[in-house]
Amino acid sequence: MSRRTLLAGLMASPMAFSAKAASATGALPTMVVTKDPNCGCCTGWVDHVRAEGFQVDVVETPEVNRLKARLGVPQALASCHTAEIGGYVIEGHVPAGAIKRLLAERPQAKGLAVPGMPAGSPGMEVEGMEPDTYEVVLFGPSGQRTYARFTGGREV
Repeated sequence: MSRRTLLAGLMASPMAFSAKAASATGALPTMVVTKDPNCGCCTGWVDHVRAEGFQVDVVETPEVNRLKARLGVPQALASCHTAEIGGYVIEGHVPAGAIKRLLAERPQAKGLAVPGMPAGSPGMEVEGMEPDTYEVVLFGPSGQRTYARFTGGREV
């Protein structure tokens, strides 16, 4: 393989290359989070994933739903913010541990979602309120399935 062919292939697929390079080195790829500028719980979730070691770039726009539609997030799984990382879509208040597992396992899927805004999920913590038990859903062309269950930020 020539150097030109190698470089052309790498430039044609930067997302795939960055995800593979990151998994090989143990580094996490950069996450791009698109959120409404007025949403406080989205900011709380961004703080959560940053505290777990993710580098995060935030894009604020009132047009988040257009991005969800373009990325193929099913309406039934929609939440308040959408992230992209390592070729996957992360919808809503998905705990960082589930995202790390997704990036390590690399299943054939579009991404992960936590539908709605469960109490106690990362970014949705309310002092004195009992956290909900909720599912993290793996979704893609082959359908949807439960990927993990959490109570608050703890996997169960």
